[in-house]
Amino acid sequence: MTADWLVCANCAGRVSEGRCSVCRAQLARLRQERSPWAAVLSSPAAVIALLLALAAVALLVARPA
Repeated sequence: MTADWLVCANCAGRVSEGRCSVCRAQLARLRQERSPWAAVLSSPAAVIALLLALAAVALLVARPA
C-alpha cells in the first residue's frame, strides 16, 4: 500500500511527501505494516515467475507415475 492518495490532516499535504512529522510517522507505520508479499506482487515479472513455478509444480503433481 502506498500513501500517494493519503492527505495529512496536520499539513494538508500528501503523506507520501513527508512534509511534517505526522506524515513521516504515518509513512513509517505504513512501511512496517506492509505485507511481505506486497513487494513480490508489485512486480509483473515476479508475478509471471510465480505463476510459472506454480504451473510447473501442478504439472509434476499431475504427471502419471
